Formats: sequence, structure tokens, C-alpha cells
Amino acid sequence: MTDPASTVREAPVPPRLRGIPPEMRTAIVVGASSGMGAALVRQLAREGYRVAALARRGEQLAALEAECAPLAAASGGRVLTRVHDVAEAEAVPALFEELVRELGGLELVVFAAGIMPALEPDEFDTTKDLDILRVNTGGCMAWMNPTAELFRSQRSGTLVGISSIAGDRGRKGHPAYCTSKAAMNTYLEALRNRLAAYDVHVCTIRPGYVDTAMTKGVPGLFWLISAEQAARQILSAARRRVNVRYVPFRWVFVGTVLKLIPSFLFRRLSI
Repeated sequence: MTDPASTVREAPVPPRLRGIPPEMRTAIVVGASSGMGAALVRQLAREGYRVAALARRGEQLAALEAECAPLAAASGGRVLTRVHDVAEAEAVPALFEELVRELGGLELVVFAAGIMPALEPDEFDTTKDLDILRVNTGGCMAWMNPTAELFRSQRSGTLVGISSIAGDRGRKGHPAYCTSKAAMNTYLEALRNRLAAYDVHVCTIRPGYVDTAMTKGVPGLFWLISAEQAARQILSAARRRVNVRYVPFRWVFVGTVLKLIPSFLFRRLSI
């Protein structure tokens, strides 16, 4: 019987990764059960990382762990999983310390969790809005704060926050979602400025349309890329110490145009 690990071809080590000793290839991905988070875990497993994958959905995490097992075996990496709801901010400090000990250190944290509940044009739902802020913004802060404290003390590390192009303007279709991403952008910029003196990098990712559960069935999407393509571009930006990166890059032109549209015209757009 063929060993599954023997059938997996080890991925070439990216140039920036070649200077990083294997013992420093450690990462936490929050929001890892599907989409870009899961794709990032798979890519890191291929590269020999010891990576902790966190998400609410235990069954999908278990499937991801099984999928990554041969990838990690071929590269010398490891994938461990934890079921975690980012809305439970009080659980983060103890879980963070546990994971750092089990991984044997930490050099990369990616916050990829996020929700965008369906919202009718005439719907104003405070419960939905506060849930969005609790997960998208509060969850990011809950994980970035202990990470920032650790990275500041060790004077190294990379924090990546996956935001959205939706945070660039207040779109009438999803007011709370846009707000959560705009707040995330500002928070990550402030964190970047605070940690710059300690050689700690903070990378803000602003994806356009990525083929994930969040975009499934949404009409009118263009420039749609796979989660795997997005993951490769996210890691490339983080390793090149890019501060803000639109994924794919061509969305920077859309973002620039959107910012220039006057409010009296922007409110007429159906986005």
C-alpha cells in the first residue's frame, strides 16, 4: 500500500523563506475552517510550518487536519487544530499561551475570521450589526493584542489581518460589515505604527472577490480568484513586508476610484 505522504511532492521553498530556520516556521491562522483561512493552512503545511488552525466549525477543521496531514508529513511541518469562537474574547489569552507553547514559538499570526450575514435593503438589525463588529473587529483585536505583546518582546514576527475592499467606503448594502472592516484597517495601521520600532511587521490585506462561502451565489462578481490564489498572494505580501495589499493587486485601482467618487454620487451606486 502506498504511503500517502510519499505521493505528495514537496513544494519549493519561497526565496524569503529560505533564510528562516525550520524551528521558526510557526504560525496561527484564526478563521481556518474554509476559504482563505483553510487555503493558508494548506500552503503553510506544504512549506513545513507548524501551524495551529482555529475556527468554530469542528467538523471542517477535522477534515482540514486530515487533508493537511500528508502535506505536513512531506515537508516536516505539523497542523494542529482548536475549535474556537472569536466572539469569545475572554478565552483568547489562555488559548494563545497554550498554542505558543505547543508550537514551540510563534512568528506569524493571520486573522482570517469574518462574517457578513444577508441583509435586506430595508433591514436595520442591531443584533446582526453587533455580531459583525464582535467577530470581525473585536475578534481581530482579541487575537492581535496578545500577539503584538509577544512579538514586541521578542522583537520579531508578522501579523496579518484579512480585511476587505469593502472597508474603503460606506456601502449601503452592508453598513456594519463596511464599518467593521474600516475599523480593522485603522486598528492595523495604528498597530503597525506602534510596533515599527520593534521590527514587527503588520500587514493589512484587502481582498476583492474571492471564491469563498461568503461570495457563493452573489450575482455580478468579477475578477473572482480562488482561495488558493489569494493565499499565495497574502503570504507573498507578508514576506515582502508590504503594509497594505489589495488581493489581487488590480483591486487597488478600483479602490482608488471608489475613494474619489463624491458622496452624492456614491450613494446612488447599488453596491
